[in-house]
Amino acid sequence: MKLVKNQGYSVSKAAESLGISWPTLDKWIKAFDQETGSEFGGNPFEMQRELRRLREENRQLKMEREILKKATAFFAKDLK
Repeated sequence: MKLVKNQGYSVSKAAESLGISWPTLDKWIKAFDQETGSEFGGNPFEMQRELRRLREENRQLKMEREILKKATAFFAKDLK
């Protein structure tokens, strides 16, 4: 994994040096990326930071939605 991710080896070269087929190594890398969150490089601290950010964004959006619901109800009363 580190040969490909950190040292810049191609999957086929890394697989060759490990004595395995490249499709096997490719499958392992994809499975690892899915388990660890490849967009964060498998860094649990980055994943936690992103999770906190998303939770805060979700809280903010819920609050804004509630405000819009109340405003809609308020203005709908004026139309009647």
